[in-house]
Amino acid sequence: MNLQFSKLTTPTPVIVEAYNRWENDLSLIPFTRPNPSQAELELKRELTNEDLQQRLEYLHIYLIYFDHRLVGEMNYMVDPEHLFIKEPGTAWIGITIGEREARGKGVGHQAMQYLEEQIKQQGLQRIELGVFEFNHQAQKLYLKLGYKEIGRIPDFTYYQNKMWTDIRMEKYITNE
Repeated sequence: MNLQFSKLTTPTPVIVEAYNRWENDLSLIPFTRPNPSQAELELKRELTNEDLQQRLEYLHIYLIYFDHRLVGEMNYMVDPEHLFIKEPGTAWIGITIGEREARGKGVGHQAMQYLEEQIKQQGLQRIELGVFEFNHQAQKLYLKLGYKEIGRIPDFTYYQNKMWTDIRMEKYITNE
């Protein structure tokens, strides 16, 4: 498996096109963003180059390449308001494997390890994330990587005709 990771500094039309494909993929939307209703779940959004550039003001974004093809992205922000435990110096992370052919091949596992290393290099020692309760594959990965559940937010997102809980997890990393 040929995996490469690259920090996004300047969005390009190809990258914006990939983001638009992923962010409007009805099979991915339930896993990548909270949705209060069926209408929100089906809402299409058109991201521009400027929109992605604005995200870089608060997100550290890394692109995931599998066999030299852009297949996903991972990101983190520091101390956002939505942390479950508001501990200064916490990285909130997100990951999307946008292309179907890259899923189930260990890409997410390696990407998470890479992201943790980038966070560690920034001197941060705590990572927090949220995972929807129906996303069993992601939960299994996070537990395998050493994340621990710290809380639950009920009725957080709509999917398959009902509301689901957001499970919050954390991991402490050390600079050894």
